[in-house]
Amino acid sequence: MLTDKEKNIVKRLKSGQNADAAFQELVQLYKEPLYWHIRNMLKNHEDTHDVLQDTFIKVFKYIKNFKEESKLYSWMYRIATNESITFLNKKAKKLQISNQELQDHLIDNLESDVYYEGEKIQLALQKAVAQLPEKQRQVFNMKYFQELKYKEISEILDVTEGALKSNYHHAVKKIKDFLAKNQTFMD
Repeated sequence: MLTDKEKNIVKRLKSGQNADAAFQELVQLYKEPLYWHIRNMLKNHEDTHDVLQDTFIKVFKYIKNFKEESKLYSWMYRIATNESITFLNKKAKKLQISNQELQDHLIDNLESDVYYEGEKIQLALQKAVAQLPEKQRQVFNMKYFQELKYKEISEILDVTEGALKSNYHHAVKKIKDFLAKNQTFMD
């Protein structure tokens, strides 16, 4: 399951042999895909950067627990997903709002984010995705934006491929309905 490069990195991290260099290789290999995975969930560059750092800290701390039965990126994506969900839940609690209100707030702030370069149709899509239940939102983001295969998403979220296909299908339908009802976003 692991590539030779990943096996080498994991071996060095677990043994402590050249661990710093191995960790730097790991970061270089995965920082961009993990950044975009987290960014799709958090919408904000600064928050994404913080959660990405927390993710890599956990990866470094718990690499000895990695059983090498799944792909390394699946294990890391799971950590990033859990860190992102924890961050969002804490943020909603701190602001004393629901998770849905937080999603709406994040999308509203996306328009003023200097790092966001999307057009109106992309912003409308983000607003539609924000309305989805959490599981559908996760599946849609991973499948649509990150172009992961159902098998990969299944490993990351520990959910059957059939359930993922169902979640994605329902998400797409809800997004189409939202966009059809809210065409003013795109004018």
